[in-house]
Amino acid sequence: MDISIIGTGVVDVLVGNVDEKIFSRGSTPVDFVTSSFGGDALNQAVVLSRLGKRVQWINKVGDDDAGQRILRYASDNGVDVSRVTIQPGLPTGITIVLVDASGERRFLTNPRSSLRKLAIEDILPHVDDMAKIVSFAGMFISPLLDIPSMEKLFSRIKSSGRTLAVDMKNPKHGETLSDLSGVIKHVDYFLPNETELAALTGSTDVDENISALLACGVKCAVVKRGGKGCVLACGDERHEISACSVAKVVDTTGAGDSFAAGFLFALSEGWSLVECAKFASATASCSVDTVGAVTGVTSLAKVSARYETYSR
Repeated sequence: MDISIIGTGVVDVLVGNVDEKIFSRGSTPVDFVTSSFGGDALNQAVVLSRLGKRVQWINKVGDDDAGQRILRYASDNGVDVSRVTIQPGLPTGITIVLVDASGERRFLTNPRSSLRKLAIEDILPHVDDMAKIVSFAGMFISPLLDIPSMEKLFSRIKSSGRTLAVDMKNPKHGETLSDLSGVIKHVDYFLPNETELAALTGSTDVDENISALLACGVKCAVVKRGGKGCVLACGDERHEISACSVAKVVDTTGAGDSFAAGFLFALSEGWSLVECAKFASATASCSVDTVGAVTGVTSLAKVSARYETYSR
C-alpha cells in the first residue's frame, strides 16, 4: 500500500437546492435528490485510488445493506477494505446532506451509527500493516477516539517510523489546542480548515492560530480557507496559496477531503510542499463543480489538467 486512511465512510443522501424555510413548508421542490457515498476517510481513499495510489482503508461498518454498499463502492474504486471491521447489529452511517444555492451544506447524522463508533481497538491491530504515509481523516468524529486514545494511537504510528497526516472536524466537547498538546506533537501534517482551527484556539486570526499549532509541535500546518485557498506553514516558511477557481460552485461536500487527498498524493510523489498545496487546491476544485462528495474527481488526468492550468 502507498497510503493508509483511517476513518469513517457513510452513505450520503444529497438534497438541493434548499433554503432556511424548508421546515416551514409541507413540501419543497428541489433540483436534485441523489444517493451517493461520503465520509472523510472514504472520500480521501477513493480520490487517492482514482489518482493511481494503492490505498488501504481502516474503518468499521455495520452488517447491513448500507455497510455492504459502502464496501462494494470502495472495492469497485480500487480501495483495499480488508482492514474494515464489520460489526453485527451496528447501523451503518447514513447522512442526509442539505445543499443550499451557493453549494454550502448542512448535515443530518445518526449518533448511534458507525459514524460515531470507530474505536482504537478497530485500528491498533493494523498499525504494523499500515503504509509509510498514514492519514487520520477525521479527528473528533468518533467520541470513542478521545484524546488519550488518539495520543496512544498517534504515538504508536509515529514510533513505527510512519508519516502521519491529520484532518479534523469541529471539536464536540469544547476541546482546546492545549488539551491536544500530547496528540499534536506526533502529527507531521495537520490539515484543519480555518473555522475548525479557530474552535480549538478561540481566535479567528489565522496567522496566530498557525503559530500556535507549530508551537505545539506540528511539523507542517495546512489551513484550508475554502474559496480563499489555504495557508501552508512549516517552521519559518509560510505561503498563501490561492484557490483553484471554477466556473460555478455546485456542491462543496467533500471539498476538504479531496483537498487532503490531493495533498497526500503529491506528498507521496515527493513534490515540494507548495506544489502539494497547489495540487490539493486543483483536486478540491474538481470536487465542487459536481453534485456528490468526489463525483467530479474522476482521474489523475483530469486533476493534472486543472493543476497545470491553475499553476501557470
